Amino acid sequence: MATEKATFGAGCFWGVEARFAELSGVLDTAVGYEGGSNDHPTYKEVCTDRTGHAEVVELIFDPSRVSYESLLDAFFSLHDPTQLNRQGPDWGTQYRSVIFTRSPEQAEQAKAKIAELNASGSFRKPIATQVVPAETFWKAEEYHQRYLEKRGMVSCHI
Repeated sequence: MATEKATFGAGCFWGVEARFAELSGVLDTAVGYEGGSNDHPTYKEVCTDRTGHAEVVELIFDPSRVSYESLLDAFFSLHDPTQLNRQGPDWGTQYRSVIFTRSPEQAEQAKAKIAELNASGSFRKPIATQVVPAETFWKAEEYHQRYLEKRGMVSCHI
């Protein structure tokens, strides 16, 4: 079976991971940090809003069971992509809306989805989501992985 990766930042990674993990065809999830200047960043460092990293979820998915476009639809439905560097009560660049693309096809699809949503008027303001090439994904500390599931919770504030 061929698998692909996708990486999304949509605010606090706990709720984002939980929502993506529910999708059929998503085989595995991991939360971590991407897009910053430090190697091996820690949660404490990322929370300072000085490393440049975003809290992200990396997905491994089966494209024969779930399309990248379906993942994009899920991504845009689970947060407010018009907010710049914040989601709900969380603020800072680490909470930015971002799609780290792993191929020219993913980049094209992400940009096309943003153009489609902006043209449709689905959101009252323009989408602020960044679409950038994937960099190094740094897996977050183990206690962050499946955080809500480990605590018997189904969602957080997103």
